[in-house]
Amino acid sequence: MTSPRQGDLFRNDDESEERETPTWYPDPDEVRAELHRILAEARAAKAMPWDADRAALYRLIFPQMTGCLPEDEGAQLRFDFATELARLEAA
Repeated sequence: MTSPRQGDLFRNDDESEERETPTWYPDPDEVRAELHRILAEARAAKAMPWDADRAALYRLIFPQMTGCLPEDEGAQLRFDFATELARLEAA
C-alpha cells in the first residue's frame, strides 16, 4: 500500500493529466571546449595518447558531439580529428 504522500510508481494517479518530458540540450560552448581539449591533446602527442578503450570512445563520441555545433564548424572539427587520428595511428 502506498502512502498518501507518495504516488504509485507504476500508475498515473491522474490519467487526464499529460506530463511533458523535460528536454535537455547541450551547451555548444561547453561541447566546443571539450572537443578542442581532445583535439589539442591529440595534436600535442607524438604517439597515441590514449589507451585502446579511450581511443575507441573518442572515435565514437567526437563526431556525435559535433552535432550540436554549426555544420561547417562540426565538419572542420571532424576532419581535424580524423587527420590527427590517422597521424597518431601511423606513428
